Amino acid sequence: MRLVIARCSVDYAGRLTAHLPSAPRLILVKADGSVSIHADDRAYKPLNWMSPPCTLKEGTGDQEGIWTVVNKAGEKLIITMEEVLHDSSHELGVDPGLIKDGVEAHLQELLADRIDTLGEGYTLIRREYMTAIGPVDILCRDAGGATVAVEIKRRGEIDGVEQLTRYLELLNRDPHLAPVRGVFAAQEIKPQARVLATDRGMECVVLDYDALRGIEDDKLRLF
Repeated sequence: MRLVIARCSVDYAGRLTAHLPSAPRLILVKADGSVSIHADDRAYKPLNWMSPPCTLKEGTGDQEGIWTVVNKAGEKLIITMEEVLHDSSHELGVDPGLIKDGVEAHLQELLADRIDTLGEGYTLIRREYMTAIGPVDILCRDAGGATVAVEIKRRGEIDGVEQLTRYLELLNRDPHLAPVRGVFAAQEIKPQARVLATDRGMECVVLDYDALRGIEDDKLRLF
C-alpha cells in the first residue's frame, strides 16, 4: 500500500463531474489498483475513489505532479499535486480476512443452501463474493433477476448495516451487477439497526437457525 499526504485538488470525469478544491489530503493506492482520497473528518469514507480494475499514470515533464486514474469504463480521476508532504509504501501481504463467529459462518452456509428462504424464485450467485473491501456474505438474484447482496450476522447491529452500505456502494458501481439492493439478515436485529437499514432501502430478515438446520420446533402449534 502506498500512502501519500499532499496538498492537492481532485477532478472526477465520468457519468458525473465533481471537483475537490485544493486542500491537504491522504491518498491511498492499494495493491489491488484502487485509489481513494481521504479527508480527516469522515471516518472510513473517502471523498472520492476509483475501484479496480484501474490504472494510475503519474505525469512527467509539463504534466509532472498530475496523476490520472482511469477505470475500465473510461472514467477518470485527475489528482493535481501542489505539495507532497509524505510518500511511503508498505507491503502488507495477504490479509487472512475477518474470522466470522461460528454461528454466522454456519448461517451463511445454511442460507446459501436454502436461498429461497429469502423469497420464492431466489437463486444463488455465490457465497463470499469478493470485493475490493472484503467478501459479501451472499450474492444472489431475486425472482425478477435483480442482484441482491446479503449481509449475515448473529446479532444485527448498526455496524452491520454500515458494512452492508459500503458493499452496496461498491457493487452498484459495477454495471454488470447494478442495481444491487441489500438484505440485512440476522437471528436478532436491534431496533436501531432495523430503522437505519429500512431508511437506506435495505430489507431486514430474521433468521431461524433451527429452521434452517431442518430442526422442527417442538412447541405446540395451531394450524
